[in-house]
Amino acid sequence: MFLDLLRRRNPGLLAAAANLHGSGDLPANCYALDLDTVAANAAAIRGEADRYGLSVYAMTKQVGRNPDFCRTVRDAGITEAVGVDLQCALADRHGGLGIGHLGHLVQIPRHEAAVAAALAPAYWTVFNDAKAAEAAAASAAAGREQALLARIAALGDRFYRGHEGGWPAEEVVAVAHRLDALDGARFAGVTSFPTQLFDTATGRVVPTPNLGTLQRAAAALRAAGWSHVEINAPGTTSAAILATLAEAGVTQVEPGHGLTGTTPWHAVTDLVEEPAVLYVSEVSHLWDGRAYVFGGGLYVDPVLGLGGTRALIVPRGGGLDDAYLVDVEMPAPEAIDYYAMADVRAAPGVAPGDTVLFGFRPQAFVTRALTAGVTGVRSGAPAVAGVYAADGSAPIGLDDIDAVDGPGAGNHTARSAGRA
Repeated sequence: MFLDLLRRRNPGLLAAAANLHGSGDLPANCYALDLDTVAANAAAIRGEADRYGLSVYAMTKQVGRNPDFCRTVRDAGITEAVGVDLQCALADRHGGLGIGHLGHLVQIPRHEAAVAAALAPAYWTVFNDAKAAEAAAASAAAGREQALLARIAALGDRFYRGHEGGWPAEEVVAVAHRLDALDGARFAGVTSFPTQLFDTATGRVVPTPNLGTLQRAAAALRAAGWSHVEINAPGTTSAAILATLAEAGVTQVEPGHGLTGTTPWHAVTDLVEEPAVLYVSEVSHLWDGRAYVFGGGLYVDPVLGLGGTRALIVPRGGGLDDAYLVDVEMPAPEAIDYYAMADVRAAPGVAPGDTVLFGFRPQAFVTRALTAGVTGVRSGAPAVAGVYAADGSAPIGLDDIDAVDGPGAGNHTARSAGRA
């Protein structure tokens, strides 16, 4: 689906990735990020958010918290991130982003609250009184008062399985009083997820019941004396939805796939954000009419389903005009994605080592893929800014391996990779 979008709206990234893989600059099992397009996407979201007075926190998990991506987003005007978990927040800080929000979706483990507090997040989401007390105590010990967001839920709200949690929405005023009474913390607002989702029937992003729950909670809080209530409303965020969210009273938004132009809405409508990411692989071997393609980052998106995956196979020394468009059998979700299998019965020129390009929504942080920012796609002089592991750290390479003994001794050590 997104391969067709790339071919139409950003063919330069496909060409750049093919050339850079062919020259050895881009490895297989790597998400390539068009940093010029990321910058334009981030600037478009920032500009629209400024029109409505919205705070914007970048979600970076999809692209493996790539430091060059973080710096690009920051320089385009989105200076703070939302850490989906503590490790994400730490990687974002290392990449040059401030921490606008943490604790949502993943709460902070109790013995790591001090580390979280040291990041001085603008907002910290808590799901219950125990987590609120931990956040407050850690913040007090760090000499600061932490703004807390309360995760709330009402009957009929929608959550992905395994994402449930929070206070009953009807208790929000009492919850706010309790959080305000904590030493080291204050109540700041409410949050939920997802507050909007793509609707396949209408081809648009529409609010979930969760957004109405947040609105009613904010109204109850204002009636109880709170003059300002932050409403954090993540989910399928792009510039096109910001006016609707602002009208609903939302104060904080968190674009993730919007920064790479890969929300489900982007798949069916040309929004202002352009596609800025693809997956680079390579033919490993041929077997029974199929090219076995290296995996590691073949994330199968449950939002868009399993079917219809295609890829471009670019022969070595060739360009996009020489590429084969092939159907691909992706690994089953329960399988380890060592390989995908491309049907090359009608592509007789395919050989081991050929470049393979995919277009799909990434979630690099749950894979073993690499990520790499690419500059100069728009100017026609593409270059790899750096290659990183899926957690945003520098991958171990040849320079990290010391041959302690002679050949065949098997006594080699790998130094742990530091962050680049």
